[in-house]
Amino acid sequence: MRPTEFLAHNHVALLHRGIEFFPALISAIDHARTEIYLETYIFTLDATGIRVRDALLAAAARGVTVNVITDWLGTGHRQSVALRNQLRAGGVHHRIFNSWFHRGVARTHRKICVVDREVAFLGGLNINDDFLSDDGFETPLPAPRWDFAVRIHGPLVETIHFDIQSQWLLLGGVNLRYRWERFRERQTKSATAVQHEAHEAMAALVLRDNLRNRRTIQRTYLKALGNARHSAWLANPYFAPGRKLRDGLAAAARRGVKVTLLLGVGQFRIQDAVAHSFYPKLLKSGVRVVEYRKTQLHGKVAVIDDEWATVGSSNWDGLSLFVNQEANVVVRQHDFARTLRGHIQDAVEESVTIRPEDFANIPWHQRAWYGAAYFLYKSILRIITLGRYTE
Repeated sequence: MRPTEFLAHNHVALLHRGIEFFPALISAIDHARTEIYLETYIFTLDATGIRVRDALLAAAARGVTVNVITDWLGTGHRQSVALRNQLRAGGVHHRIFNSWFHRGVARTHRKICVVDREVAFLGGLNINDDFLSDDGFETPLPAPRWDFAVRIHGPLVETIHFDIQSQWLLLGGVNLRYRWERFRERQTKSATAVQHEAHEAMAALVLRDNLRNRRTIQRTYLKALGNARHSAWLANPYFAPGRKLRDGLAAAARRGVKVTLLLGVGQFRIQDAVAHSFYPKLLKSGVRVVEYRKTQLHGKVAVIDDEWATVGSSNWDGLSLFVNQEANVVVRQHDFARTLRGHIQDAVEESVTIRPEDFANIPWHQRAWYGAAYFLYKSILRIITLGRYTE
């Protein structure tokens, strides 16, 4: 497993919802001089997606090298083909990740953009409209989707650029010798990077893949929870982690840490049932479970002790933690952590806290449905992950 490599002297700005993210992203694309890499799970050709597409085309027209990666399943086959044709016609290079499952079941669920190796964007926002559901039906949402990204300037941008460039090259079919050379180059960069660890304002890129980073994101969360002293604020839309993360939450709460778990509900009925199957043990251990019902919660964020914060693409479910490619940023800076914690607290105030007595009176057939949903989910994930899901 690659160690978490913190780099100092980064400026990390929190971007809440598309209203902050897309203007910042498009502005960076509009000012690009030499190179753009963009990778996303969903690229929808709605009003928002068209704005981003047009900015990419305009950059290519003025001579910028533009490389775009989209996931075949997340974007959809028809839309992937349409987007590829439009981008390539305008001089944008486009590669589709794992079309027709040729590389197995893993998806790229990452949301990354690097411009001129000077500024990077990373988080949970896909390229789609904030007011439309992202489940393929584009149902109008009652309020803009609750989500986050970060804009980064500083040494960490080079690390992010290295990884997205490697992804691009791998999709282009580079040979094993080149992959080994890239691995050795990454190791050299790592050895230099850790020298900055003593400085205060630090940030790290934390990846999940099926090679060297199979457990990196999960272990990063577990370490942060294990070191928590006072509070842990966590928000996620799809909650179905393995046993270790569930135990990590419970253990932190039992030793006196105020653990608040903010979950999105209402999008997928079976996902809600799976999450509900975990509530009794979490509540018994002292974890505060809160359901966000105002609109679609899509943010994957956490703040611990106002010292450690993360923003990224990784859900707390079997696919994100054991199958897909994911990318999070961990930030160790008080101001950033307090700002993100404030957003989570505001959302908690608009949400419904689940009380232990609420579950005590649930009819037996409802509890049976929760258990059956988890059994089905666990069985499928254990097959996909070759038995690793409950780890």
